[in-house]
Amino acid sequence: MKVRNTGWVSGMRRIPSPNCDRRPPGTSVSLLVIHNISLPPGQFGGQAITQLFTNTLDTRTHPYFSGLKGLRVSAHFLIRRSGETIQFVPCSRRAWHAGVSAWQGRAACNDFSIGIELEGTDSLPFSDRQYAVLIRLTRVLRRAYPLRDLVGHSDIAPGRKTDPGPAFDWPRFLRGMESMP
Repeated sequence: MKVRNTGWVSGMRRIPSPNCDRRPPGTSVSLLVIHNISLPPGQFGGQAITQLFTNTLDTRTHPYFSGLKGLRVSAHFLIRRSGETIQFVPCSRRAWHAGVSAWQGRAACNDFSIGIELEGTDSLPFSDRQYAVLIRLTRVLRRAYPLRDLVGHSDIAPGRKTDPGPAFDWPRFLRGMESMP
């Protein structure tokens, strides 16, 4: 796995999302934001997340989806419970994952961050495979970008967002980052 000059990571499935744009000129990527997502909430598998990120979700197919009508969001990566990873936006572009956000006094975190979605919920443990892939991907990204901070969505949008949630094992993730070559 390697980040190419285009911002796409080799060796993973790509499904380009239209929900992205250019980063502001002169902006370097310094923040990694970890999220969780499941659609409908608590249900795993299926194509709803991919459809949401590509603006093809039929909001009439589930009552929960009606609240997503017209929503335009994306993330750079999705790590499914199986460990399968999909890249939706090249890291060189701004994905629309953080919303109204700030980190260390700096607003608009989408401008300077990479967003990774883990298929899951705040309250259910993430899979061993997800941690392994997240750690490996984060190490690859750190070699390509000056990532200074690794945070959750809840850290950059407190009171508005809760993910990746209390079920995310931060010590495990950080230990894994230290122990991998």
